[in-house]
Amino acid sequence: MEFTKLGNTGLDVSRICLGCMSFGVAERWHHHWVLDEEGSRPIIKKALELGINFFDTANVYADGTSEEIVGRALKDYANRDEVVIATKVFHRMHQGPNGAGLSRKAILSEIDKSLKRLGTDYVDLYQIHRWDYTTPIEETMEALHDVVKAGKARYIGASAMYAWQFLKALHVAEKNGWTRFVSMQNHLNLIYREEEREMLPLCRDEKIGVIPYSPLASGRLTRDRGERTHRSDTDQVQKMKYDAMADADQLIVDRVAELAEKHGVPRTRIALSWLLQKQPVTAPIVGTTKASHLEDAVGALLLKLTPEEIAYVEEPYVPHQVVGAN
Repeated sequence: MEFTKLGNTGLDVSRICLGCMSFGVAERWHHHWVLDEEGSRPIIKKALELGINFFDTANVYADGTSEEIVGRALKDYANRDEVVIATKVFHRMHQGPNGAGLSRKAILSEIDKSLKRLGTDYVDLYQIHRWDYTTPIEETMEALHDVVKAGKARYIGASAMYAWQFLKALHVAEKNGWTRFVSMQNHLNLIYREEEREMLPLCRDEKIGVIPYSPLASGRLTRDRGERTHRSDTDQVQKMKYDAMADADQLIVDRVAELAEKHGVPRTRIALSWLLQKQPVTAPIVGTTKASHLEDAVGALLLKLTPEEIAYVEEPYVPHQVVGAN
């Protein structure tokens, strides 16, 4: 395993992050393909065995049950001082007023609930899951600063927004002497590269760590178009993100398969190797429902694509409608 610093911090994270949206109680979540606790624990254990120390979840994943499963597994299998736990806040957690968003009330309530579910006194990275158009960013940033100063989070990060919004948040924090975001969790893969226009240059300039989600485009970069899985059949979010551009994206998927055959490796390694070589990417967030897939993900660290191969696999890309930030 390779380790690197998260952005402009001293925090050491593995270059592969395990995404934990795949874990939880399916009946409490619209993703019915998630694994229960019995199915999740071997994957978390395998990740640790492979040297992964970075785990990303969210309060909304399976109505909090992802956090519960991850917390119990890490308590049983890992040294808390060595693992990096990231979670998120924004989406609706209960009906009625103040059940979602990034108000001071919501943030200070949800961090305590997340800590309880995770079974820990603090999270290493507390992230806002989306931009809240109904709450002043000053209120959100001060509340996050107070979470850090209370010792409930070591660092804060953001996810899925426009570059102007992220820069505004950074400016508000700096102006008021509050804690700044150290990371951006954004949507980035070979068939969705809109973040290269503004967000990635901003993160390079501000020394922000980038931890992309959907690095394999929900598996579309790793299998033939006609190949079906339980997730591909039932995941409506995946369909929303990628169905509209599937025809245009197919040439890229085909070229990933071509390079994988050339190198004699699974397609996963081509897609992740490309992402790992994209600056300033720190660690792609890889979700999986099979422990064996983690070995393919970690194996990407051993593969370096040539500039010619990168240009070849990037060349067919066409502009996409923004997905995730809005």
